[in-house]
Amino acid sequence: MSKVKLTDLVLRDAHQSLHATRMTTADMLPACPKLDKIGYWALEAWGGATFDSCIRFLNEDPWERLRKLHAALPNTPIMMLLRGQNLLGYRHYADDVVDKFVEKAAQTGVGVFRIFDACNDPRNLKRAADAAKKTGKHVQMAISYATTPYHTKEIYADLAKKYAEFGADSICIKDMSGLLKPYEAYELVKAIKAKVSIPVEVHTHATTGLSVATLVKSAEAGAEILDTAISSMSMGTSHSPTETIVEALKGTEFDTGLDINALLDIAVYFRDVRKKYAKFESSFLGADTRILVSQVPGGMLSNLENQLKEQNASNKIDEVLKEIAVVQKDCGYIPLVTPTSQIVGTQAVFNVLFGRYKNLTTETADLVTGRYGALAAPANPELVKLALAKNNYDAVLTDRPADKIANEYDKMAEEAKAAGAETDEDVLTYAMFPKVAPKFFKERAGGPVDSASFGVPAAGAASGKPARYDVNVNGANYSVVVGPTGSLAINAAPSTSTPLKAVSGASAPAQAISGGGTVIPAPVAGTVLRYSVGEGTEVSPGTTILIIESMKMELEIKATSSGPVHFLVPAGTQVASQQPVAEIGGSAVGQAPVAAAAPVEAAPVVSAAPAADAPSGGGTVIPAPVAGTVLRYAVNEGASVQSGDNVIIIESMKMELEIKATIAGSVHFLVPAGTQVASQQPVAEIG
Repeated sequence: MSKVKLTDLVLRDAHQSLHATRMTTADMLPACPKLDKIGYWALEAWGGATFDSCIRFLNEDPWERLRKLHAALPNTPIMMLLRGQNLLGYRHYADDVVDKFVEKAAQTGVGVFRIFDACNDPRNLKRAADAAKKTGKHVQMAISYATTPYHTKEIYADLAKKYAEFGADSICIKDMSGLLKPYEAYELVKAIKAKVSIPVEVHTHATTGLSVATLVKSAEAGAEILDTAISSMSMGTSHSPTETIVEALKGTEFDTGLDINALLDIAVYFRDVRKKYAKFESSFLGADTRILVSQVPGGMLSNLENQLKEQNASNKIDEVLKEIAVVQKDCGYIPLVTPTSQIVGTQAVFNVLFGRYKNLTTETADLVTGRYGALAAPANPELVKLALAKNNYDAVLTDRPADKIANEYDKMAEEAKAAGAETDEDVLTYAMFPKVAPKFFKERAGGPVDSASFGVPAAGAASGKPARYDVNVNGANYSVVVGPTGSLAINAAPSTSTPLKAVSGASAPAQAISGGGTVIPAPVAGTVLRYSVGEGTEVSPGTTILIIESMKMELEIKATSSGPVHFLVPAGTQVASQQPVAEIGGSAVGQAPVAAAAPVEAAPVVSAAPAADAPSGGGTVIPAPVAGTVLRYAVNEGASVQSGDNVIIIESMKMELEIKATIAGSVHFLVPAGTQVASQQPVAEIG
């Protein structure tokens, strides 16, 4: 057998898995001359979640990133990860958009197209594969690996044969979660090699601790190419260290022939770079065998952690991991890889926060009704029934999903230009992320973010204590608390603390609560996308009044009472979990500042409350069971609660603790959100 070749993932999947895809192009380019001399088969550097992160978080043009990397890597092909008919978005696109995107990517610098489909539905791959073949670039078709009763090596081998018939130049076994075990990998590679004559590449994450052994056994079985990541960006949710695999195979018939000293030099560079992204670092840095059950991909883990932080629910990660397994089964044992990992993961989060399928996302409904492709197994029939009703579908779709989508590029081009697009690349950027692209078009002139800024502590962080300020808006006093994590809490209360000069990151003003209606809070942090009804419309309980985008999914916010609706925040506003977004039956009485939601650990209060107050003596006092910081109220001031209802969340020892009512009655809060309290200090009174 010839020497094994390596593809290094340091420029894409390594930082996607470890740091929620936050590495900037500026931190990649200095290493490119050295990477280009190693002799890699390819460098994976584009596609996946990088496109989204560039415009959403980094203020970078992803096409410009590709151009710069292509110029800096003249001797090494750039690999991109392409989601078949999904391209890089979270839905299927019409065939004309697929054709134009693939053509433009090839022209700009992609040398290897790794194409996959979350459903392993060949119908979702053929158009992208055909488009890539026309460009003359290398077409690699990937099998999304999962371990379920419905996935066997025989099924995977037959799939590889089908892909070869499509014209694939190579096959990739894409193990997103580190589930592929060494001896099973050996048998799987053998089964595929028995049916195809083209090269096989193996991609597996280090999350479960199996990856190094799995890659070695894959090489022994005949895999010609292995995926690795330079050591300083490896392991945990990332991949096997490049140097480790080089040394493991050295002196054997599989010897890679790569220079270990040159690799170590590159590792030194990325060791320093990695420090800049510490705030995004996944906590899954060792071997996490829970993933053998939950099957969560590496990139999904780091993003899931960040999402739970934004929802003030970091402590619920174990519950979410368990729930993911339930949702995956209900969704027909779908392999978990973008976009299905995002769909299943977000639904699992919502299930944990709100109750199972009480908030069913549109995307989950589409998934189980065939709008993403054929499932490996039948979906839970009760879930399908809910999904059909939610999205007003008559039946489960059995045709190729894209057959139902008319050509849409020209329409997208018109919309994109109206949103600020200037080039064909901009049109494609808009096509992928129409909700994010307009903001990027407006702000990109300011240039990419500097990764050095990721390490700047937020106000109050240096001391580890909340920083408090006074602010007067339209004659009303507010106490603004900037927490140790940079979170904001705003209370309608006078204080004697430092005068406020500026609140970084605050969004546009919004209407204040009148106090005469029913407040509708945002159940999660996110962005108000649009209103579903007009201001002042008479609504009934259950009526959808606005849509929030959270965790890249749309969530419907419904009325809980009858009356005219009054919106408290404009469309486009970033809101925190539990921030009031609408009021039913009230009326505007002024203006109040709104705290930005990104990134928040402690959310603003549900409703205005006075500063620290003494118990009245006429009610039952609720004390803090431990010392900590009051993160947020769980109900409104004056709300009627029952014994056992959660009323306040306290953060203590880096954990969130729910403080519950001990009797039924009306709740009166004694301390504002953001207050540090001692053990047994009264925090609320129920009377």
